[in-house]
Amino acid sequence: MRAREFNFDGLVGPSHNYAGLSFGNVASFSNVKSASNPKLAALQGLAKMRALAARGFGQALLPPQDRPNFRLLRSIGFTGSDAEVLAKAAKESPVILACAYSASPMWTANAATVSPSADSADGRTHFTAANLNNKLHRAFEHAQSARSLRAIFKDEKHFAVHDALPGTPAFGDEGAANHTRLCKDHGSAAVEMFVYGRTEFDASAPAPKKYPARQTLEASQAVARLHGLSAERTVYIQQNPDVIDQGVFHNDVIAVGNGNVLFYHEQAFADEAGALEQLRRAMGGVGADLNAIRVDTAKVSVADAVHSYLFNSQLLSKDNGKMALVIPQECEENAAVAAYLQGLVASGNAVDELIHFDLRQSMRNGGGPACLRLRVALTDAEAAAMHQGVVMTEALYHTLVAWVQKHYRDRLEPSDLADPALAIEVHTALEDLSRILGLPGLYDL
Repeated sequence: MRAREFNFDGLVGPSHNYAGLSFGNVASFSNVKSASNPKLAALQGLAKMRALAARGFGQALLPPQDRPNFRLLRSIGFTGSDAEVLAKAAKESPVILACAYSASPMWTANAATVSPSADSADGRTHFTAANLNNKLHRAFEHAQSARSLRAIFKDEKHFAVHDALPGTPAFGDEGAANHTRLCKDHGSAAVEMFVYGRTEFDASAPAPKKYPARQTLEASQAVARLHGLSAERTVYIQQNPDVIDQGVFHNDVIAVGNGNVLFYHEQAFADEAGALEQLRRAMGGVGADLNAIRVDTAKVSVADAVHSYLFNSQLLSKDNGKMALVIPQECEENAAVAAYLQGLVASGNAVDELIHFDLRQSMRNGGGPACLRLRVALTDAEAAAMHQGVVMTEALYHTLVAWVQKHYRDRLEPSDLADPALAIEVHTALEDLSRILGLPGLYDL
């Protein structure tokens, strides 16, 4: 069956700020307490969406979430009016206030794990909202993520949206950032690869020592069960604990796949040879040959990969049978990475084009092109059944640019989070956005 892949990019929210909340994310930590530019961040993201849509790639968006999270603040004892709650939180725990204001839902690769209808037992596209329970600032996202997904993919004939897994350490789930679909084409049955950082119920299993492993094997297995995936076409691979300790907090910081191509770093997996063997065996069952593009440490170090976000890129299938690699501008500014990419394109392998974007506002907070998007392969009937108001068009682009210019600040300092006016601005902006996207009731405001 013919299918087309849509990339649902996260629309950066009006409260985008650098609070350094993500321990284990090198970029996030290194820019803590810097001033951010929410307006520029949103415009950079919209420019990327527009450019890819103009190229003919399936492009849509997921809206930001309401901030600050007053439910979080009130649930831990901050009382009074909204302004009083903000003032008390700013005085007593500015870090918690920053958590309540986090714009991290912009990284929709963490919103959910997606299994297209060609892979599921019931022939529907399945979504499981990620619980993101490793970080306070993200652990509350799943409720609105599920709400948004149900609003966009509401036709239960075609779609099933599952609530997040139990929010316990055993089921730590970070969504599609640790999930890759490998196939002959988007409409055929595929191999779904889940990459995990640790095993909850096996104390002897390897695990990182410095930074947390956010995805568990148990969570990956649970998502596969919920989605009705075939055991023969589902592969579980452990991420290399040593690279987690070097700042590779998700698999999509060290590997990316599309079609039959797996583009990965030599140190990505705990057992590289075993991982490739599992994938080759499983892909043989779906009539596809694995094209593994390995990046050697001698050419690109893990540190260079982390700082440039080489692997946090998008691999997109083109009409000529080749692929484009969507990279952040930082890849061209890193000598080793730039040299490698020039050789990759010249090699005659699957990737024959580089598309770069300036996403510096996102990159400084620890997320690049791949973090900003959730991949959803849809048949023609499924694409017609989803809500059309979120599909990127030239008209929607211009409407959203005007919306951003109207509602977003161009400078946000950590101290601004205590300003009650900011909360009102965000609330007003999102009410306006729900009307623009044709999604009334999207927010429980």
